[in-house]
Amino acid sequence: MTRIAIIGAGPSGMAQLRAFQSAKAKGLKVPEIVCFEKQNDWGGLWNYTWRTGIDAHGEPVHGSMYRYLWSNGPKEVLEFADYSFDEHFQKPIASYPPRAVLWDYIKGRAEKAQVKDQVRFNTAVKGVSFDAEGKLFTVTLADYANQRHYTEQFDYVVVASGHFSTPNVPEYPGFDRFNGRILHAHDFRDAVEFKGKSILLVGSSYSAEDIGSQCYKYGAKQIYSCYRSKAMGYRWPKNWTEKHQLLRVDEEHAYFADGSKAKIDAIILCTGYKHHFPYMAEDLRLVTHNCLYPQGLYQGVMWQDNPQLFYLGMQDQWYTFNMFDAQAWYVRDIILGHITVPAAAQRAEHIQQWHEKEQTLESAEQMVRFQGEYIRQLIAATDYPSFDIDAVNKIFMQWKKDKQDNIMNFRNKVYRSAITGKMAKPHHTPWLYALDDSLQSYLADNPQREAM
Repeated sequence: MTRIAIIGAGPSGMAQLRAFQSAKAKGLKVPEIVCFEKQNDWGGLWNYTWRTGIDAHGEPVHGSMYRYLWSNGPKEVLEFADYSFDEHFQKPIASYPPRAVLWDYIKGRAEKAQVKDQVRFNTAVKGVSFDAEGKLFTVTLADYANQRHYTEQFDYVVVASGHFSTPNVPEYPGFDRFNGRILHAHDFRDAVEFKGKSILLVGSSYSAEDIGSQCYKYGAKQIYSCYRSKAMGYRWPKNWTEKHQLLRVDEEHAYFADGSKAKIDAIILCTGYKHHFPYMAEDLRLVTHNCLYPQGLYQGVMWQDNPQLFYLGMQDQWYTFNMFDAQAWYVRDIILGHITVPAAAQRAEHIQQWHEKEQTLESAEQMVRFQGEYIRQLIAATDYPSFDIDAVNKIFMQWKKDKQDNIMNFRNKVYRSAITGKMAKPHHTPWLYALDDSLQSYLADNPQREAM
C-alpha cells in the first residue's frame, strides 16, 4: 500500500489528516498515513508548554506560545469552512479568543474526524532522505516513549512542522555586558514576570506589538520598542515609546540612533523565526525567507525537484487555518491522482509568475488579496467547501483599521462569520481587564459548556 508520512501534528498536519479522512468518508480509497509528532499532544504551537529551550526528551522546544496570549486577529479570518466556531461551541463567541479556546477549537474538528490514531506522539523525525531509484523516502525516527530509534519507508512526505519555532537571534554590542535578562520572543512565557519593570522590545512586527501589549496589560512600568526601517505607528499608552534603531547596550541602558538612551531591566528580541528543517536531506530542504510565495514550491506546496514531497504552511501568513486546509486538500488530491501535475518546466514558470506578482505588492490590502486569490485557486481544484474569501478580505481590512484607531481596544470588536453569516458576540469582559485566559473563564457565561 502507498504510505504517507506527515511531519508534525500542528494545525497544518491536522489539516492534512482531516483532508484524507474527508476523502475516506466519501468512500475513496486512501493511502496508509502516519503522522509523527514530537510533543505529547497535537496542536503544534497552540499546545502550550511552560518549557523553553529543551523539552523533556532533549529536543528543542517547538512552542512559542505564552500564557495570556489572545488571538491578535479575528477568528473569522481563520475559521474552518467545514467546522464553524458556532458548531464547536454551540453558541456565538467573541472574535478574539485566547489561546486555550483556539486550541480547543482545532482539536474539536480533529477529534470529530477521529484521526488521532494515525499520530505517533513523542516521536521526533531525525532524518529524511530519498532514494531516486526506488522512489522511496527513508524516515529516521526517535521514539521517546519506547526509547528506540528506527527507520520506515514512505512514498510521500508532507512537512507540516511550521516555521515559527526556530528563533532568529541577532546580537547587538554590549549584550555580553547587560545586567538584565535577554530573551527571544520564542522563550517569552508570562507577562507577569515583567510587572513593574522597564522592558525593551527589539522589532516592529506582530510579536513586538503583542508581547508589548501583554506586558502593558499585566503591569510593566515602561515599554520601549525599536525598529530598523518603519515604526509600528500606533497610538501607544503613555508609558510606551517607539525608538529608531537600537545601536548598543551597556550594563543597564539601551542607546538608540536618535541619540537618546533608556534605562531598562530586560530585552525581548521580537526578531522573527527561521525556516529550519535540519532533519531533511540537503536536496530536500526548503530554504526560504518569510514571504507570501516561497520559490521552489509549486502551488506553494509541492517541492519543485521532487513531486513526492510537500511543505504545508510555509508562507508568510495573513490567512492561517483555512489556508492550511486549502493546501492540505490540494496535496491530498495530487497524491490521490485527482489533480494532474504539469511537467517541471511548466511548474517552474508557474512559480516564477506568482513570485514576480508578489514583488509588485505594496500595501497590506494587496497582500491580503494576493493570498486570498491563492487560496481561492487551490479550493477551486478540490472539494474543500468554498467560502466567501472577499468577505474575509474585508474583515482583514477592518481589523487593520480597528488597530489604527485604538491598539488597546481592537480586541473588543466583533465581526460577522463568512461561514455561518452570524455576528460574533462581544466578550463579557473588555480585553484589557480580562486577566484570566482560561477556557473556563472565557466560556463562563455558558453553564452547559462549562460543565463538560
